[in-house]
This record gives sequence, structure tokens and C-alpha cells, in this order.
Amino acid sequence: MPNGTKGIRRTGSHIRNTGSSSNHSRRPSSKPRQPRADTNTAANSKRKYEHYMALARDAASTSNAIEIENFYQHAEHYLRQMREQTVQD
Repeated sequence: MPNGTKGIRRTGSHIRNTGSSSNHSRRPSSKPRQPRADTNTAANSKRKYEHYMALARDAASTSNAIEIENFYQHAEHYLRQMREQTVQD
């Protein structure tokens, strides 16, 4: 390999870093991760529900039944989350 390419392998049109000269560490941090505090879950769920419903309506113009169903299923997930939040509050 030419100088300066240690640990880099070209596979097709992709370049991969295979050496240990990478700047990124995969070691776990010393602190355990804390779950993110999602203070506005209901608003986020509503926004995502509306987003997926809009995507489903747009997909209906392409007549792609699988894509439409996929977006409706995602929207239904967020609808259930909104209902859970309503019951908990």
C-alpha cells in the first residue's frame, strides 16, 4: 500500500477504514447512559401521527398499497401513544 493509506481499503466505490488509526472509539463511556427525558411526548406523538398521515395521503396518489399501509401503521402507532398519554394524564 502507498504511504498514508494504512488501514484503508477500497471496496468497489466505497472506502473503508479498517485500521486502528481511526479517531473514533467504540469503547463504552465510563458513565452509564441515562434515558432521555421526553417532556412533551403527547405533542411529539401528535406531530408524528400527522406527519405519517400526510405521507399516507401523498402515497395514495402513487397507488402503492404497500407504502400506504406502511405509513398508516406508523401513524396508528403514534395514535396509540397519544391515547396512552390521555389515559395517564
